Amino acid sequence: MALTSLTISQTHQGLVKKKFSALELTKEYLNRIKKEDKKIHSFLTVSENLAFSQAREIDKKISKKENIDLLAGIPTVIKDNIMVEDIKCTAASKILENYIACYDATVIEKLKKAGTVILGKTNLDEFAMGSSCENSAFGATKNPSDLKRVTGGSSGGSAAAVAANLCGYALGSDTGGSIRLPASFCGVVGLKPTYGTVSRYGLIAFASSLDQIGPMTETIEDCKIVFDVIKGWDEMDSTSIKTQSLSRSVAKSPSDLKIGIPKEYFVKGMDPEVEKQIKKAIKKYEDEGAKIIEVSLPHTEYALPVYYIISNSEASANLARYDGIRYGKSKVKSQKSKVKSLLDVYLENRGQGFGDEVKRRIMLGTYALSAGYYDAYYLKAQKVRTLIKEDFENVFKKVDVLLTPVSPTTAFKIGEKIDNPLSMYLSDIFTISVNLAGLPALSLPCGKVGKLPVGLQIIGQPFEEKRILEIGKIIEEVKN
Repeated sequence: MALTSLTISQTHQGLVKKKFSALELTKEYLNRIKKEDKKIHSFLTVSENLAFSQAREIDKKISKKENIDLLAGIPTVIKDNIMVEDIKCTAASKILENYIACYDATVIEKLKKAGTVILGKTNLDEFAMGSSCENSAFGATKNPSDLKRVTGGSSGGSAAAVAANLCGYALGSDTGGSIRLPASFCGVVGLKPTYGTVSRYGLIAFASSLDQIGPMTETIEDCKIVFDVIKGWDEMDSTSIKTQSLSRSVAKSPSDLKIGIPKEYFVKGMDPEVEKQIKKAIKKYEDEGAKIIEVSLPHTEYALPVYYIISNSEASANLARYDGIRYGKSKVKSQKSKVKSLLDVYLENRGQGFGDEVKRRIMLGTYALSAGYYDAYYLKAQKVRTLIKEDFENVFKKVDVLLTPVSPTTAFKIGEKIDNPLSMYLSDIFTISVNLAGLPALSLPCGKVGKLPVGLQIIGQPFEEKRILEIGKIIEEVKN
């Protein structure tokens, strides 16, 4: 078996038993990146020097017979909106094209402490705003399953890198489905943790009440290993949660499970072949003894507009800092510019530095927050958000977890929806409610339509990541 096809545990055992070195492993991945990523374009930066340096440190520890963590020597990639000190962090935007991070995000500090090897930074929709990874200022990432199709967004580069065996695992961020959708489209495992479980310190903010960092891996076991390293309270993040004691014990067997199927998630317009694969997965749980219960989340129909009002409003505020003076490279050309005031400087820098989708969302968010419209839009959206959260609370009194599709379709063709924002936004219709309610959710492969992967979503109660990962293992272990 190729070194780049091993799981984290298998790689760890290989390193400890000296079947190969961390340096050899790193070279294997970097060679594969050079060969394969020309057609996929999952990377924005390859940090070869950093990776070699980190690999050598692990080899020294192994040669001295020191104990190493499970992630020690495991090559990873990081979505390019998460800070890695002294490495570019562009958020796939022209306005941050040459920005070098001056500190490590908390999750990166934890990964470095564990001894992981950072291969580079991956492509995304600009400022994590998109569902296809086509909105990057540096070009779209292509789906390894079919190079004519999208990866899903916004963490498309991370998903593609995992799917193409260009890394051992990846980090992404999820604001409305940005880990789960690309995981589904690319056929990998993606976990969106409970809001506040993983520190957001060092993550470039899109929508602060929704953003969450999470792992993307080949297997559920790998996902759990990475999550256990990056989770935990952080004094640098005011939204970080210190007490995480609500998690119940994992069911001893599938027959102990009560699984809810929300009727609102099986809607008209959904690809019938995708629906067929999801229902096959549900049937597998039923065959294993789980009790399947139809439930209702009545406010689901309002989730899409609520999400886009809240997320765009928060984006409008968060992105106000990028003016080309404090943050971002100035786009004003002193000799030829017609700039006559400070406002002109802001307009020219932001007009040239931001892409169309980012500008669209800033304008919509600014409108929703403006005088005379705040109560009608933002405040009302927050009230409906509470109702959506209460729907989940009521349903979880009856069931342990919820099973749903991740997306109503498989990966669509590159360019198919880029000129139709509403059609693109509908790609996230099954994922955004989870972010609004702050819940954990897992996307895992459950079948294919042709050669295109289909993702099953497992939604759990707050802080029940361990539970949903264990429930996901049932599908992973049952033979297709």
